[in-house]
Amino acid sequence: MTIHDILIWGGAALTALGLAGIVWCITAVGRAKRQRQDDAAMRATMQRVVAVNMGALAASMLGLMAVVLGIMLR
Repeated sequence: MTIHDILIWGGAALTALGLAGIVWCITAVGRAKRQRQDDAAMRATMQRVVAVNMGALAASMLGLMAVVLGIMLR
């Protein structure tokens, strides 16, 4: 296994982790909407979800960049 393979598979794992975070964000918002929370509780939930969503998008982006870099260097 070369460094390029590690870069590709590590990037794929990071992308999958980011995708799982995005799916969690979708389910968390759907759960909050079904509970019909008041405005303050919904705002607190959304603030937490937005922070996780940004981290998940960043992880997914970095993972995809690693995969592309590994493929280009191969």
